[in-house]
Amino acid sequence: MTIDQLINFARSKNASDIHLTAGAPTSIRINGELKKFDGMDEEVVNRTILSMLSAEQEKRIGEGEDIDFSFTSSSGGRQRVNVYRQNGGKLAAAIRLLNEHIPSFKDISLPQAAIDLTKELKGLILVTGPTGSGKSTTLATMVDQINVTRPCHILTIEDPIEYIYKPKLATIHQREIGTDVPNFNYALRSGLRENPDVILVGEMRDYETIQLALTAAETGHLVLGTLHTTGAAHTVNRIIDVFPAEEQNQVRTQLAGNLRGVISQMLLPMANAERGRTAAFEILINTDACANNIRTEKTHQLESVMAAGGNVGMRTMNESLKRLSRDGLITKEVAMLYSPDKDELRKII
Repeated sequence: MTIDQLINFARSKNASDIHLTAGAPTSIRINGELKKFDGMDEEVVNRTILSMLSAEQEKRIGEGEDIDFSFTSSSGGRQRVNVYRQNGGKLAAAIRLLNEHIPSFKDISLPQAAIDLTKELKGLILVTGPTGSGKSTTLATMVDQINVTRPCHILTIEDPIEYIYKPKLATIHQREIGTDVPNFNYALRSGLRENPDVILVGEMRDYETIQLALTAAETGHLVLGTLHTTGAAHTVNRIIDVFPAEEQNQVRTQLAGNLRGVISQMLLPMANAERGRTAAFEILINTDACANNIRTEKTHQLESVMAAGGNVGMRTMNESLKRLSRDGLITKEVAMLYSPDKDELRKII
């Protein structure tokens, strides 16, 4: 089986990911669950993985590096690929199957408050959640909303590029780590000299990237980024904790003044399994009350502010789970399983 055949097979099953491992069954992820398929021996798996690599990438994997890149199959579909070695040097690959078209807000049931955040002209907007929770799709939808509504310059920094934007009202430049620029920090520093209005940072991984993103937001740019955190309050704490103790008060002040909102999300199996998964969103809008809690080291109170902030579009994860359960989109059992506070959800559901 060629890589194109494997990708087409996985897409026909509505899979989100493929896991190829030399010497082990191939797995595909459908609605969040891995399903194993036999039939490819070790030599075929090796050949299939290597067929996606350039000569330079094959050299790097031979020298012990992991490789991240995007791959376009013969059908035109795009994939995000990570190739690595494990278990004594055997080749393995994780392949994320990307949507060909950027979905609309309606397609992913993104709340109105998140749509409204795209109207901001400056500041920091964060989309957070665990791996595979749909962060990249939410960001792409938000960026494309700006693209169709505002004549501005959008600069994306991605590792690798996932969605290809077609410029509409906006002018868009997409830069890929490892191909166009060496790393996020270089791309951000350079990007500030490229006259952008909106900057998408594919992943805010470390101290310097977060520091540069905050600086960009503070100097009049709208910055959208992702973090692998769960919950809005945890996200704020994570950013602060990245910095040395002597800088944390300054960062709290920066966040209080420049954070516009945090969207935290999870993908949950739907009550009707044939329909796949649906997203649950937690929304934090940085109101005066939120900013004051961030500034005065009271981030533990952000949950209460979100619970009381429905009039400005805020909602907690438990509120989203309650709504999805009430509307029959997920079962009560799934809501309880994914709840960050099961006792509270039990009361409000």
